[in-house]
Amino acid sequence: MTLNATVTAIVNSSLASGIVPSSFKHAIIHPLLKKAYLDPAIHDNYRPISKLPFMSKILERVVYSQLYSYLNAFNILDTFQSGFRCLHSTESALLRVKNDILLSMDSGSPVVLVLLDLSAAFDTIDHDILLKRLECMVGIHGTTLQWFSSYLKERTFSVNMANFSSASSHLKCGVPQGSILGPLLFSLYMLPLSSIFQKYSISYHCYADDSQFYFPVSIDKNRASNNALNCFKDIKQWLANNFLQLNESKTEVLILGSSLSSQPGLVVELGPLASNIQDPVSNF
Repeated sequence: MTLNATVTAIVNSSLASGIVPSSFKHAIIHPLLKKAYLDPAIHDNYRPISKLPFMSKILERVVYSQLYSYLNAFNILDTFQSGFRCLHSTESALLRVKNDILLSMDSGSPVVLVLLDLSAAFDTIDHDILLKRLECMVGIHGTTLQWFSSYLKERTFSVNMANFSSASSHLKCGVPQGSILGPLLFSLYMLPLSSIFQKYSISYHCYADDSQFYFPVSIDKNRASNNALNCFKDIKQWLANNFLQLNESKTEVLILGSSLSSQPGLVVELGPLASNIQDPVSNF
């Protein structure tokens, strides 16, 4: 049997049985210093580089291709998620957000932009919630759903550094770092978040785990701010319910526009977000 035929047989066997071989689910973590000049004795100065078996990448690529085609065919992905998508990028996200803000400013309304920061979002994904998302929101059932369950669960990792290697440990949550499917699965995990923004008619855009929402401050500024604050409250609750941690100390608020003097009391009306306001931006 040729190499190509062997690889094809392994991939087809996994897909048909709904089982991912355990040897495909072990990651080796190599900690690397983020910058050469940083102190190697401080753990926070390291970036964990996750390496997965080559064959697992081939299997994931096959599944990714089929899943992505299915998601596009049925328009399941969030329209305003630009992360890890063909023909989308940080540039497309920036263009959309900037265009919306400029349109609002041209009409004479300053805009409040809230930049949400999540802590280690990819590492805290709950597997059972993700599988339920795949079943109920994406429409995956049967052997295919069983395959994703096998892919997510009973994963292990060990840490290699210099000539030393740790014992294997189990990963009980999160999507696999360094994987091909991980980012796409994260996007599907975040799908319900869009319904919160839509509920309050708040504009938003996401790039992977970076989310931002924004709203114009019109004459009826109390109504606009209260609506946004209620939206923010629901977002925090949804994140907590889904084991995602909002880093409020790193969440930033920007006020964009040249008409701030005509909007007295704006800072006060932002409630708990007022403490996150950065230096005013007059020219955007």
